[in-house]
Amino acid sequence: MSEARTRLAPSPTGALHLGNARTFLINWVMAKQRGWRVVLRIEDLDTPRTKAGADLLAIDDLRWLQMDWDAGPYYQSDDLTPYHDALRRLASAGLIYPCTATRKEVLEAASAPHDDVHELHYPNIHRPTHPTPFEFAPVRDGQTAYRLWVPDETIAYTDEVAGAVSMNVQQQVGDFVVAAKSGLPAYQLAVVVDDARQGVTHIVRGDDLLRSTGRQLLIYEMLGLEPVPSYAHLPLVVGEDGRRLAKRHGDTRVAMYRELGAPAERVIGLLASWSGCGERRAMSGGEFVERFDLAKLPREPVTFTEDDHAWLVHG
Repeated sequence: MSEARTRLAPSPTGALHLGNARTFLINWVMAKQRGWRVVLRIEDLDTPRTKAGADLLAIDDLRWLQMDWDAGPYYQSDDLTPYHDALRRLASAGLIYPCTATRKEVLEAASAPHDDVHELHYPNIHRPTHPTPFEFAPVRDGQTAYRLWVPDETIAYTDEVAGAVSMNVQQQVGDFVVAAKSGLPAYQLAVVVDDARQGVTHIVRGDDLLRSTGRQLLIYEMLGLEPVPSYAHLPLVVGEDGRRLAKRHGDTRVAMYRELGAPAERVIGLLASWSGCGERRAMSGGEFVERFDLAKLPREPVTFTEDDHAWLVHG
């Protein structure tokens, strides 16, 4: 595929809130400005956290915010074959290996504390002495995951928002999981396989995923996949405590503001004001496309305030 493409990829683990709505809307606006086609993908492989109906609600919220797309929605869970094919290729090259380590074992084996308690550094306790090719078959025993053999080297790329980025994935997280103990492909593998097969050339997402980019570029390289996309990581929306917008900040769901009668144009206007488009005022999606300038996007997190909430509800 030679045409430029991006994707909107909500995960049905909860309702769309104002922070991720802003990211999706900027992604859609950039696609409209630059002539990218848009793929809608539902990333529903995180089955323990998936909530019934959250996919349809996300689709409805995106449409309510005046977004559209050219293909999809595609559901990852509909066909696991492409992910298993990728795992077979990695296994035949000796680039993955089985691992039965528990989180407790990883914690006990770690030589130093990690800066993210949700993402432990794996100290390669089950890594074979040498890369060993084998024939991969999906395992659903609840005990065996598969990890990628990560080289100790620096990966560098230029992000359209974050600028020059370099990271050493081995030092950052070690050999990371590409197939979970549930038997399902892990996020890092699935997103690469999907982006490649759906022809995605431009990825726009929150900068909480900036650390994932090195892992994904590594998988692209190991699988020899193309096109390798360009990336733009957007600063997040945070609460007044400076932490990423979440349930702890109250109900910031798009659906809640819809239920309270806030017009879509007011929500879009707030998201546009957070994106360098001037003072907040009601705005259509089309006007956002006309006014948005990536060069004016704030490079620091944006704070959602009680005043913003009151403006959405009462005008």
